Amino acid sequence: MLRRWTRFVAGSYPPLPSVLFAFLWAYGVTGLFAAVQPQNPPWRPGAGTFTAAVTLTVTLLLMRAVDDIRDLAYDRAFHPKRPLAAGTVRMKDLLVLCAAGAVLVLALNAGSPTALAVLAAQLGYCGLFLTVDRLLGWPPGDRLLLSLLFSFPAQLLLHVYLYARYLHDTSSGPGREGVLAIVITVLVTVHLEFAKKITRRTRPGERSYVDALGLGGTVAVALIAPVLSVLLLVTQARPVALLTPLALLPLLLPARAGWRFWRARTPRWSAASPAYYVLSTFACYLALSLTYG
Repeated sequence: MLRRWTRFVAGSYPPLPSVLFAFLWAYGVTGLFAAVQPQNPPWRPGAGTFTAAVTLTVTLLLMRAVDDIRDLAYDRAFHPKRPLAAGTVRMKDLLVLCAAGAVLVLALNAGSPTALAVLAAQLGYCGLFLTVDRLLGWPPGDRLLLSLLFSFPAQLLLHVYLYARYLHDTSSGPGREGVLAIVITVLVTVHLEFAKKITRRTRPGERSYVDALGLGGTVAVALIAPVLSVLLLVTQARPVALLTPLALLPLLLPARAGWRFWRARTPRWSAASPAYYVLSTFACYLALSLTYG
């Protein structure tokens, strides 16, 4: 089974980019909590942040396993080389992986009761989501907006988990700024979700938000979300003067991708640009937080 797990990780969760994404998410978003709450005790990455980063790395792996199980039929048609679709890993292997991974991350967070409770809720929701899918086939995978609506709490709870860990590590209390930071971060990830599925013409059976929102609507959501994220950050959070250039810098990536998509009439949105935008945004959040003494 370990050998099959290794094949799954290599094929569906490439270690280097996946770990980089999880660590930048954990460190960057935690840094954002610190940056928008300057009245709190000074924050620097420590053991708690590292625990959060490892937790996200493992949890995102488990969410990838859940998605591969739910999308098995779709992947056999459009991503036949993925391990589960190719038969190099079995569904039972992924279920055991999810159980073992859940035990691991819960144990890692045993010292922070609130964070532990949020994480348990997130893992429980993922399990319920998969169970409903397996028993009822709902929500249908080809109805992306409906599926997004019901999968969204799993991602939202990860942001709440990071906030709970930050509060525990700094011995702080919750506040309006923390909620604002979560909203800002969610808007950043909305760009990733929508932009990576932008195409001028979908292949038969391919899933894209273009089918529900149209090309213009999908592009509008993908571009408005990061702009709104920055506006909230610079107008509502306003932590330091360095904020504005750091917040604006990552916007160059979706702007460039959008310009190329319309100007060059490329058939699809740049595949790499949305991920680079999210990574650069999280890196800027971390850099911003480290300006505090």
